[in-house]
Amino acid sequence: MNEIFRKRIERRLENLPDEMAYQILDYIEFLESKYGSGAAKPSPLQQVAEKVEDVLRAGRLPVVAIKGTMNVMDTAARVMSGLADASRAAAEELGKSVPKEAAPPA
Repeated sequence: MNEIFRKRIERRLENLPDEMAYQILDYIEFLESKYGSGAAKPSPLQQVAEKVEDVLRAGRLPVVAIKGTMNVMDTAARVMSGLADASRAAAEELGKSVPKEAAPPA
């Protein structure tokens, strides 16, 4: 899918109420199951968030409650991503500061 087409779809989605957006998601998942070759696999944290969202929707909770829960999960995912990035950066810096002769043999 080209970027212009993707942006066009995003613009249309942004103006719809959440109830309609969930109907569109259901339809996209239907089309994917019928015609798709498989979507890209989400991260483990994204998989958990999607499962929680599916359970809340199956429980017929109000969209406002689902949206609030998903906002909290999105914030938690961003925090975890930030921690992972910071850990990676710290490990790289630590690796640079260790003298070559002190490094363990490969």
